[in-house]
Amino acid sequence: MSDTGDARRQDGGGGREAAGGPIRATALGRAPVPLSVLDLVTVGAGRTAHEALRTSVAISRLAESRGYHRHWVAEHHSMPGVASSSPAVILAHLAAHTSRIRLGSGGVMLPNHAPLAVAEQFGTLEALAPGRIDLGLGRAPGTDGRTAAALRGPGRLDEAADEFPRRLAELTRFLDDDFPDGHPYARVHAVPGPVQGPVGRPPLWLLGSSGFSARLAGELGLPFAYAHHFSAAGTLPALDLYRQSFRPSAVLDAPYAVIGVSALAADTDAEARAQVLTGALSMLRLRSGRPGLIPTPEEAAAYAFTPLEREFVDGWLANVVHGTADEVRSGLDDLAKRTGADELMLTANAHGGEARLRSYELVADAYGMEPQGPAVG
Repeated sequence: MSDTGDARRQDGGGGREAAGGPIRATALGRAPVPLSVLDLVTVGAGRTAHEALRTSVAISRLAESRGYHRHWVAEHHSMPGVASSSPAVILAHLAAHTSRIRLGSGGVMLPNHAPLAVAEQFGTLEALAPGRIDLGLGRAPGTDGRTAAALRGPGRLDEAADEFPRRLAELTRFLDDDFPDGHPYARVHAVPGPVQGPVGRPPLWLLGSSGFSARLAGELGLPFAYAHHFSAAGTLPALDLYRQSFRPSAVLDAPYAVIGVSALAADTDAEARAQVLTGALSMLRLRSGRPGLIPTPEEAAAYAFTPLEREFVDGWLANVVHGTADEVRSGLDDLAKRTGADELMLTANAHGGEARLRSYELVADAYGMEPQGPAVG
């Protein structure tokens, strides 16, 4: 199927959106733009996946009560330090413990999955939490090449560059249940879905850390989320490309860009530094082929960095907004101004769940985001 523009038709049940609705959000308190959460469901040394997933529930409930707009879960595989290999499963669990906050994938790595399977999973999520689900899609594997081969099967790693747009269009057709007559899938239906009657469906987002998805999102008139938290050097070029490429669609009449931001607030500078160093050491090990659980602050503080490793860590931490609540607020204000992002999605990577929860609470306090009431049980 070559009609890649089909993704332009999706509207999440709300038609073209100029303000409000399933895509655009409203900033609360003194925040310069709406704030959201990106969750890697990190697993620290000495902790378990069970504890990490319990923390995700606690974060989602806190985020909902303090006015964060969305809680997205990333897809990663074969990484001991994260427990987010199955976003749809986690999102269903979060939906059972919240009532207002938008929940979504940040993202589902589409090349790893059949479009029909993704349409069924997110159709089910939409049925569980109507009007609260976002479907963010990426084209990276979310892992190394060997693991990607195990996920996708033989012969799938060298797909042509146009394969992602084709799979995106196919997924959109399944979500809308509108394959044309004569198409091989015309009698194939994603359920839950429109074949069962009028139903809303998750808005599509494109995610990326390069210009490919930025341009495609712009051409299709879709919202775009950029991975600033691990590819900061490309943020401004990608956002410029997205805005320059943007064509109004049934989804949006103007660009809407979110950036993922690594940010951690603590009660003191020293505590914030100790916490973010755990994430930096974890990333260093991942990039050098030694992935593991997130180290403790004590292990990170005692680690003997080589000069080359110290250079990597210093460069990594330069793009992590961290410190006291006031310092993080100032850093986020500056980032929003420099990038013109429409929304900031904060990922607080640290060893323990307590530090992550405290960070989201402190940021909300710093911006005067008043409690919105408790989440459901």
